[in-house]
Amino acid sequence: MAAWVALSVKQPWAALLVAGVKLVEVRTWGTRRRGPVLIHASRIPDDRPHGWALVTDPAVRQLTDLAGGIIGVAELTDCLEYPTAERFAADGPRHHNHPDWFVPPRLFGFVFAHARPLPFRRLPGSTFFFPVSGSTISPPEA
Repeated sequence: MAAWVALSVKQPWAALLVAGVKLVEVRTWGTRRRGPVLIHASRIPDDRPHGWALVTDPAVRQLTDLAGGIIGVAELTDCLEYPTAERFAADGPRHHNHPDWFVPPRLFGFVFAHARPLPFRRLPGSTFFFPVSGSTISPPEA
């Protein structure tokens, strides 16, 4: 059985990642991990209106209805460091967070590419990367 890792992301951000609208997921911790990562939509959504305003496509809207499970997969290609509020704000078009979300001393941006939806699979999430049994998940596309 293949082992996968997943990352929990609140909606609508999870849907925006899977749809390729959001290219960078911001965290307070960095990673050296690279490769395919399952995108897990957290049970509890982000209630701030900024992210929801980005959901303009009906297909993305459908993805935002899914919570508490795996909704897609994407290739983690890099981990950026944002040591200043200015660097964080400059990358705003890729992570879509307000500049005032910067938290000193630094934030990290997980860069994703080749995102695609997967059939929904209900699963509890976690704060960091977490393992997922791969028996019912299709392999990443080359």
